[in-house]
Amino acid sequence: MNMLPTFVHKNLPARSDGVTLIEVLVAILILSFGLLGSAGLQMAGLRAALAANQRTTATLLAYDAADRMRANKVGVAANNYHNYTATQNINCLQAAGCTAQQLAQHDMWEWAQAIAAQLPSGIGIVCKDQSPNDGTSNISLLAAGCDNLSDQHVIKIWWIEDRSETNPTGTLKRFTTSVRP
Repeated sequence: MNMLPTFVHKNLPARSDGVTLIEVLVAILILSFGLLGSAGLQMAGLRAALAANQRTTATLLAYDAADRMRANKVGVAANNYHNYTATQNINCLQAAGCTAQQLAQHDMWEWAQAIAAQLPSGIGIVCKDQSPNDGTSNISLLAAGCDNLSDQHVIKIWWIEDRSETNPTGTLKRFTTSVRP
């Protein structure tokens, strides 16, 4: 006699219908929150990278001004960089050359152009200042906090950072460094 196994078929209770579908929907919901969180972290990282890039640019521009001053010691000694007038002078780019004052004015013109091109709403000033970490972005020496009471030159650069829908005007940032050329 040949014995075949008997299979028992059990019916699931009616209340368990659709449980798998609910489990799938819950899994999709959890995955969606995870992906939204990941996107938020990515956006925060991009904002931080942009801010760091702008601070690096401001630092490089400040050191550019300091190097220009070190290359024109006669202009520095004559106070041509303090309370300067930024004027383009193409003679400074030719073999004929220009005076130390004209070079200082041309240096500051090129520097101001670079700041405006590389930083959002960027402006900068070079002045003599005893307390370098003060002042606002108004280009006048008084508003920039330049007191003319020191022999050190201070390079101050301002720009707008962190513009967003919640902060459309952005946040005013400043980089300051002192230099004795």
